[in-house]
Amino acid sequence: MPATSIRLPDELKQRIDALAAATGKTVHAFMVDALAETTESMERQQAFEAEAERRWVKYQRTGEYIALEDLRAYAKGLVAGKKPSKPKVRVDAARKQGAKRA
Repeated sequence: MPATSIRLPDELKQRIDALAAATGKTVHAFMVDALAETTESMERQQAFEAEAERRWVKYQRTGEYIALEDLRAYAKGLVAGKKPSKPKVRVDAARKQGAKRA
């Protein structure tokens, strides 16, 4: 495993020392965990944004969407352990017409 040096402000280093001790971790383990958590969070955010962009492009092309209230009812049914029917795909007629002209 490669080694990396990092310069920390004194105040941050003291906070890390205190939290590492409070959680029973070494400072090294605490920082590795913190970096891994931040990295995973940022990767999830990037994936979310990429998926949102993909869906926006598809919506602009097709005008297809699922209404929030339909999606919410579907999700609540799943959480309740039911087998709800999938939400109906709707078409924004004005968007679809605009896409055809473009």
